[in-house]
Amino acid sequence: MATAAIGVDTHKATLAACLVDGLGMAREEREFANDPPGHAAFAAWVSGQGEPVRVGVEGSSSYGAPLARHLVAAGLDVVEVPPQLSRRERGRTRRPGKSDPGDAYAIARVTATELDLPPVRLADRSRDLQLLAEARETAVEAQTRARNRLHAHLVVLVPGYGATVAHLVTGAELAAARRLLRGRHGVAAELARAEIDEVVRLGRRAGVLERELRALVGPEDPLLAIPGLGAISAAVIRGEAGDVRRFRSPDAFAMFAGIAPLPASSGRISRVRHNRRGNRRVNRAFWTIATWQAKFDPRGRAYLARKRSEGKTWREALRCLKRHLVRSVFAALVAGQLQSAI
Repeated sequence: MATAAIGVDTHKATLAACLVDGLGMAREEREFANDPPGHAAFAAWVSGQGEPVRVGVEGSSSYGAPLARHLVAAGLDVVEVPPQLSRRERGRTRRPGKSDPGDAYAIARVTATELDLPPVRLADRSRDLQLLAEARETAVEAQTRARNRLHAHLVVLVPGYGATVAHLVTGAELAAARRLLRGRHGVAAELARAEIDEVVRLGRRAGVLERELRALVGPEDPLLAIPGLGAISAAVIRGEAGDVRRFRSPDAFAMFAGIAPLPASSGRISRVRHNRRGNRRVNRAFWTIATWQAKFDPRGRAYLARKRSEGKTWREALRCLKRHLVRSVFAALVAGQLQSAI
């Protein structure tokens, strides 16, 4: 370890901090309130160390966001510490159990040793995209749950309704379901009508959010030039990735998205296994792109056919296509960031 560092484990009301020296030994542990006076006290503590100190924040886009903004505005060196790195380091600290000071100690050691940690994520267009995409996803999931409840009511109230309204997705189907309920009384019928209203309301909410996402992405985004990558997937990828400088290379971005396979070799057997880690929203966006290309893009179909001819299953070939797409997506992220900086 080459420099002093401070690690911060962020929570809703408190900030656990640990200062380590150049050898990774804890010099001081403090706790601050996660509010403006606490942020000011934290910045004063850092500035009073008498030497340059690097601050690593875990959760800089959630509970640690206000602190990160305050420290950056104060001109301090602040980086983001990915949770997977601090979890790995926690096992090396030899501290028993799990505690906030212990987590802050592990974060501080990562901050001191990992020289290429990304800058903290501040409020920008990508953060707005992330918030809008999350809100739309929440609305769509809630609409699906309401639709499923409506199906459950209709099965009992209107046997055979599926011949008329099989999916309850379009406005015409929902209007038809409402007509089927005419003249029916009782709690179940009233609940079914309420579910129709809820499905319509949530659909409108999701539509409004989608239009905002499309406007924020813009028609000139380089991501949209990739076959199968629409505005929603572009918003999810840009929103979750944030500043693309956080990633050293396309390989690092693939690991972030849970697309890079993990080695699982033993002895003379050399193989890899499916990576179930990483950002699942980004992973799902890549799955959407890959499945579209598998159906409609000649180059995507040719790539899958080649992988199938090598003996891979359909799922394995699709995972290979997702990994193949990483370089194109990463290049488009870089190009988009350069455009926004001009």
